[in-house]
Amino acid sequence: MAQPVGIKDVARAAGVSVGTVSNVINRPDTVATETRARVLSAIDRLGYVRSESARQLRAGRSRIMGLLVLDMGNPFFVDVARGAERAAREAGLGVMVCNSAQSPGEEAEYLSLFAEQRVRGVLLTPADATGRNIESFRRHGIPFVLVDRVAEGTTECSVSVDDVAGGALAVRHLIDAGHRSIAYVSGPPGFNQVRDRRTGAKNALAEAGLDPGTLRELPTDRLDVAAGRDAGARLLGLADRPTAVFCANDLLALGVLQAMFAAGVGVPDDLAIVGYDDIEFAAAAAVPLTSVRQPAVTMGALAAELLLEETEAEADTTARPHEHRRVVLQPELVVRRSSLAAR
Repeated sequence: MAQPVGIKDVARAAGVSVGTVSNVINRPDTVATETRARVLSAIDRLGYVRSESARQLRAGRSRIMGLLVLDMGNPFFVDVARGAERAAREAGLGVMVCNSAQSPGEEAEYLSLFAEQRVRGVLLTPADATGRNIESFRRHGIPFVLVDRVAEGTTECSVSVDDVAGGALAVRHLIDAGHRSIAYVSGPPGFNQVRDRRTGAKNALAEAGLDPGTLRELPTDRLDVAAGRDAGARLLGLADRPTAVFCANDLLALGVLQAMFAAGVGVPDDLAIVGYDDIEFAAAAAVPLTSVRQPAVTMGALAAELLLEETEAEADTTARPHEHRRVVLQPELVVRRSSLAAR
């Protein structure tokens, strides 16, 4: 694995002393303009970040693990954090939890913070569909594990749920209940989870001898309740409104449920709803929500354990080299009243 860029590397690239680089970082007004520009250019070119935790690292490795999730307003990610924190605590580590708020820009800022703090490793649910943030972070040599996403095209470890199977579970249930006109409230199109759940939904339609193209998709910009309410309003405006809707997560489903209640549309009599994640609020909704359950706490704990295995193997030169693994867990359908009307 690539070693992080240090101050000596910057000094060598800029043709100056380590002390000069330190002055550029800490006392830039004491360095000549031309020299300062040369050092700053080397810093930018090499991707050097200042280590605020250098004093701690001189005494030993960092005792902090970073966790960057899509949305801490989603109880699913709170449960992921609980699992990761439990595993980290058992290993004597703490967890720095950060929220990208589904923003690639905020994700990049937090990854830079993790590199600056030289955390032991990072658990990451990516917000940037292009992968550029991951590529930029990789050069710092800090191990990371992807959570709630398969490590496609990378060699890193990952812990995820089979979302294709989960999407199929949801729509198969609706088909079995007699529905033939089904919508998918999908969320941002760049997210792998959204794509895979759509694939599963279409697979279920094909298995039942139905045209997968009949799945009506309503994309949203975000995966939250407000986006679900907006999707619900669009559903209400359709002349040939579907009889059932599958939502890419429970927050979207709860938003759709709110929109139906406000419009006087009965759930499940007029519209059946199935969500995804099985957060605590799903069972406590005004109409208890059928949902595809993900083992969120287990996902967080397994991801932290994989990260700990990798960092321990790097620290112990006598240990067997760490082998990256992709752990894929299976989802489970939890049926409640939101999808149980007879047809």
